[in-house]
Amino acid sequence: MKDFFESVETRPTAPWPAGRRDLHWHLLPPSTEQTVDALLGPYGDLIRYPGMEMVLPKWLHVTVLHAGPHAEASDEEIAQMTALVREAVAGTGPVSLTFSRPSVGTVAIERAARPGAAARALWDATWSATEQVVGERWQLLPEIYNPHMTIAYAGADADHADRAAMKSELSDINAGEVTLEFPTLSLVSQRHNHKRITWELLATVPLG
Repeated sequence: MKDFFESVETRPTAPWPAGRRDLHWHLLPPSTEQTVDALLGPYGDLIRYPGMEMVLPKWLHVTVLHAGPHAEASDEEIAQMTALVREAVAGTGPVSLTFSRPSVGTVAIERAARPGAAARALWDATWSATEQVVGERWQLLPEIYNPHMTIAYAGADADHADRAAMKSELSDINAGEVTLEFPTLSLVSQRHNHKRITWELLATVPLG
């Protein structure tokens, strides 16, 4: 496995250094015990594998858009973006996503979600609002969108994470898909410390 956090810190397009707060739009899952157990429970050993940094239940999320550095946007600009997003998604209704069994990638363990169209519409709406306010100041991230939830990131000791062994372990876990409904879209000020992604909630926009 490769260090996820190093990859975002050093990427050639819009690098995201540790400690810097960036604006993100997220779909946040219900924090109920039942939801957390369905998403993480069967995979407890896998997400704690040497070299992996598990995502704590309170930080589970589906990223819709990585907008840009918080410090580069004024309070007025953030309010304008939020108002435009609120207007764009009003009455669209909650988004329902079905999360597949996890897959062990090169930098993380993820649960892909479907159908992508409804979440992609939110990606379009949030980027359109961002672009209207900040112009070409920021770049579109991600450039091609597919909804997913990460349940563990490869960290600084990623070379200890044996991907083949993890895939073998995953094949012995008898657990299926999980369907969740998201009634709101959240704007957060997010950072990472090269181990964990955390955020402060700035705004919640209803979808229904």
